[in-house]
Amino acid sequence: MSSTGSTDGTGRHGTADRDVRRARHWARVALLMVVGAALVVTLGAGSGGWLVLVGGLVGLAVAGAGLWWALTHRRLGRLLGAVVAVGAPVGVIVMYAASGLWPVAVGGLSLWAAALASARSALRKLRRPRAMRTRRTPRPRRPVLIMNPRSGGGKVERHDLVTRAETLGCRVILIDPDAPTDPGLEATRALAAGADCLGVAGGDGTQAQVAAVAAAHGVPFLVVPAGTRNHFAMDLGLDRADPVRSLDALTDGVELRVDLGDVDGRPFVNTVSFGAYAEIVQSPEYRDAKTATALEHLPDLLAGEAGATLDVRVDDTVLHDPQAVLVSNNPYARADPLGGGRRPRLDSGTLGVIGIRVEGAARAAELALRGERAGSITSVTSRRVDVAADQDRIPVAVDGEALVLPTPVVCTLRPGVLRVRVPRRRPGATYAPPSVDWRHIVDLAFNRPWRDPDGEDPQDRGVIDPSETRPARRTTTVERRAPAPSSKEAGDA
Repeated sequence: MSSTGSTDGTGRHGTADRDVRRARHWARVALLMVVGAALVVTLGAGSGGWLVLVGGLVGLAVAGAGLWWALTHRRLGRLLGAVVAVGAPVGVIVMYAASGLWPVAVGGLSLWAAALASARSALRKLRRPRAMRTRRTPRPRRPVLIMNPRSGGGKVERHDLVTRAETLGCRVILIDPDAPTDPGLEATRALAAGADCLGVAGGDGTQAQVAAVAAAHGVPFLVVPAGTRNHFAMDLGLDRADPVRSLDALTDGVELRVDLGDVDGRPFVNTVSFGAYAEIVQSPEYRDAKTATALEHLPDLLAGEAGATLDVRVDDTVLHDPQAVLVSNNPYARADPLGGGRRPRLDSGTLGVIGIRVEGAARAAELALRGERAGSITSVTSRRVDVAADQDRIPVAVDGEALVLPTPVVCTLRPGVLRVRVPRRRPGATYAPPSVDWRHIVDLAFNRPWRDPDGEDPQDRGVIDPSETRPARRTTTVERRAPAPSSKEAGDA
């Protein structure tokens, strides 16, 4: 075990001191780049400097508003919105070129990009997540691997996973895609027959079902990324491009203890989605025409003319009628409502919750300008999420699988119940760069005490670990003006 008391530069505090010094260095570089960008814009363009800045911001805001119009309208309205979304940035570029300001704009943007990169480097030094702890365990003697031949467009056959797994002494169970099959039941039968390790070569939905059986019986679980996206494998640090490498865990593996999500008694390894996305994936056409199906349903869903009205409670935080809610097994590094980011850890013992509520083109413009810090996005963490609705049953997407569940829906987490066996030699999870908080950058640059959201100084515990932040305890109520109440609602009132 590493020492936590050394302060000579070789122990935990010494490492933390170096990290803080490097962070302060990068913070100062970031501020210098910001000053440089401001000087280039104001001095390089003379009286036209304001045009570079204001024109760029206006173009970005108008593009965001145009995208909102394109998503919330059909036919001519959608076409006009798309024209605005594309035409706004093009118009800004043409304006820069026609006025001779393009060298100033390019120089200013380059320095601003350098400032952002330096700021992220500064925050990365302090918020670098500690790696999940691994454990050496005996090699499984009777492993069983459940495979879905059609998952990921046929990755099982393409990578010859059956033969490779059997060569390593693994019994393979192939799921028949044309017959109703319960992977969890197959896993239970395998355990009854003497299996001491369960694995899945398939998508995240199948992974979750078998993972629940493995967790319930305390046996190791093997993940082979043979699905389409393989988000769980990605955050475990596995090689998604070559699923064969995951089989190395059978002969030269270590164990990770990770959390397992639960939504009304059903396990999930990645996310549970409510609102617009959950409604869209219910459509039979979604599998073969994702974009077209989404564009067909979004106008009604975003306008509140279709779908359930949700009330989401996360401790003291309340979200009323969000358009979309994403509950994740451990928080994502950044507030991406589409769940396309990365989770620094899978063992923090907390759920991540991201809610989005965009009310009109103005809010969409703000979202384009401010990103995840916009008022339309709420990001919190907790150990329990309660989702109520004005309907008895609501659509829910669990690890991408379309379901309909009775309300209220409760999401919880079972910390550290899943023993995941991974190869000792694996690529590792890519660190997601943190979002930039310029207040922290200024504090770092001017040697002010820097504290994380819990109020702790980084020197007190080494690097900042985002998984150790406490669940949010603020109260946030996001409401919108509801459409005219139905007769039932009027009677309830």
